[in-house]
Amino acid sequence: MSIDSVRFALFAALVLALPSIAMAESPAAPPGTRPDALSEPPPRDTAALCPLPSRPEEKLVHKNVPEAHVAVPDYAGLPATPVAPELTGSIRRVELPAGRKLVALTFDLCETPNEVAGYDGEILDTLRAEHVAATFFAGGHWALTHADRFGEMAADGSFEIGNHTWTHANLRLADPEKLRREILAPIAAFSTVAGQSMCRRPDATADAPMPRPRLFRFPFGACNPTSMQAVNAAGMLAIQWDVSTDDASPLMSADAIVKSTLPEVRPGSIILAHANGRGYHTGSALPRLIRELRARGYAFVTVSELLAAGRPVITASCYNERPGDTDKYDTWGLHKAAAQPKSQPPSTAAPAKLPAATPAQSGRIN
Repeated sequence: MSIDSVRFALFAALVLALPSIAMAESPAAPPGTRPDALSEPPPRDTAALCPLPSRPEEKLVHKNVPEAHVAVPDYAGLPATPVAPELTGSIRRVELPAGRKLVALTFDLCETPNEVAGYDGEILDTLRAEHVAATFFAGGHWALTHADRFGEMAADGSFEIGNHTWTHANLRLADPEKLRREILAPIAAFSTVAGQSMCRRPDATADAPMPRPRLFRFPFGACNPTSMQAVNAAGMLAIQWDVSTDDASPLMSADAIVKSTLPEVRPGSIILAHANGRGYHTGSALPRLIRELRARGYAFVTVSELLAAGRPVITASCYNERPGDTDKYDTWGLHKAAAQPKSQPPSTAAPAKLPAATPAQSGRIN
């Protein structure tokens, strides 16, 4: 036999043996598994993808964009258990037992009907890196236009989600139907968005992807007896604040926020800030606030945890710093409503990528 013939015979034998070698080295498929299932990629580790890295451009506020037109979710028939009579009214802070130094950081996520407000990832990144609990008061409209980010926040066990109305309306000026929509539509929106998110709380179920919001914050810190009664009847506690960072003013630098906020904090304080792109220097000030408050012996808790630790301080009316100081928003709101063009019918289409924009310049929005 020639050398070429020997080589060909050896090659043929090797080729015929390869399938049996591969089968011997390959793991056996589990019973009931399709043979081709072994080549499918493993399921995604959703925990590793939540949260996604933040991007600076997410902080921008976009006004008069098509993505701002979202449909109001169905809020009819939502059950409610009114809050206990002793908890009705405006909760401004909590009286704590002697020696306990707890404080609640709260961040508003406001959004009006004709805009897509921002998401300040710098704030969320700091809170997570520092292991700081916080409470976010989100608008229902904001939750729908920021569905991915809302889903991440709702799934984060360190964060609590409260209701900040549907479109940041002054509820003192709302007719009965608008009042119901502003109070109840966010509850439906939160449940829908959280249910569709790839991020889930460990205790979530298909029917209850996140707890129903127990807390509510009035836009502008403005309420009247009718709106307060409606909020409490819907089963939510009205949460105000006793310390404002004034971060919604572009003139408040990070230094100014730190210097003006720290002297006002005391055990049981509820601190107001913004994470929707209108806390202009909040992200820069936050690490310093956390560091300094910890140095003074404070621990950070959610609003619900703060309430459970002591006795809430409740007033009959809502205000920013002193009674009556939010009355100006009644005139301002009526003027804006008269000047605003009629809104277009809401679109249910999926939001497209937002165009580049510069941060919206606005006055104080709580």
